[in-house]
Amino acid sequence: MFPPRIRWLLAGAAAVLVVGLALAASVEPDHRGYGTHERLGFGPCTFRVLFNRPCPSCGMTTAWACAAQGRLPGALRANVAGAVLVLAAMLAVPWLLGSAAVGRWLVRPPHGGWIAVGISALGMLALIQWLARLIFAA
Repeated sequence: MFPPRIRWLLAGAAAVLVVGLALAASVEPDHRGYGTHERLGFGPCTFRVLFNRPCPSCGMTTAWACAAQGRLPGALRANVAGAVLVLAAMLAVPWLLGSAAVGRWLVRPPHGGWIAVGISALGMLALIQWLARLIFAA
């Protein structure tokens, strides 16, 4: 059984994800496929401003907004890694809340090796899409 501190930590992590998902669902995705973060009060992408090219994370907020609103094709067009990340967040919420509620890991505990593989795969997806955009956008 998890001590109460761990259970609260898991519930807090789920709450952070829920807030992020709710925020993403509440913002209209930018029709360009990037720039949705500007609707949240942030400035334009510095990389894009300086180099007039997309950065590896361009479209990430747009992907979250699209996916949170059930527009998976739009999310994949905006940023594949972002679409995968938002789907992982959606799956993580019930897992974290359920684990917090019962006081033990549901299904399986997180494993550092698998987390590293997942983060690496997301990074590779973002890099591949970025390179494709750079090569084919001319």
